[in-house]
Amino acid sequence: MNIFHVLLINPFYNAFIYLIGVMPHGDVGLAIIAMTLLLRGVFYPLFASNIRTQMGMQAVQGELDEINKQYKDNPEERGRRTMELFKQHKVRPFSAFLSLLVQIPVFISLYYAFFREGLPKIVTQLLYPFVHVPAVVNTRFLGFLNLLTPHNIVLALFVAFLQYAVVKFSLVRMAKKKTDKPQNEKDKAQALQQQMMLYFLPGLMGIVAYSVPAAVGIYFSAGSIVSLAQEWVIQRQMRNAANKK
Repeated sequence: MNIFHVLLINPFYNAFIYLIGVMPHGDVGLAIIAMTLLLRGVFYPLFASNIRTQMGMQAVQGELDEINKQYKDNPEERGRRTMELFKQHKVRPFSAFLSLLVQIPVFISLYYAFFREGLPKIVTQLLYPFVHVPAVVNTRFLGFLNLLTPHNIVLALFVAFLQYAVVKFSLVRMAKKKTDKPQNEKDKAQALQQQMMLYFLPGLMGIVAYSVPAAVGIYFSAGSIVSLAQEWVIQRQMRNAANKK
């Protein structure tokens, strides 16, 4: 057994199997939702940092453009000034990458459970001594949705709708105030890019959710709902902090 299994697959696979064992009727769909909630709770500071970084990047965009313009012929000084600006405003550019990175083990563990070995089969050789094989492994979410079957149009549309709401909510946060100056070409290009993201990403997620087993759609849906809740909480916290200044 290589280090990839020991450090990555085994812990998440065991957590997933354990959650199936404690869910009512061994509901695998509920286990996916519970696993998503637990991971988002553990990594909440990282996701919060990502949103704060996005808001911070928007706040310093004018100063950043000025630095890029003033030091365009001096990459070393431009980089130094940029890092100073990020440090001053507590902007962490790599938080977005990290928040994406931590989701990869979940995909891998779900892939291993559903596609590599295939539930309801349990790979007992991978289980820790304190994790027991569930008495029941129910792959019908809430008794009616077969998690192993693809091409569920209702679930795909639900996934696309939730992703649209996530993108829309984030774009509202990033939108410029009406009192801003008229848009230049750069602003217009950014606005067009945002509009494409608003429709392209939900459409892509919907197509993926339709093409793969419904278990993936449940994971996407749970993640989007948590993202909406986190976005609302963080925006409210930052508005309250701004009002106190």
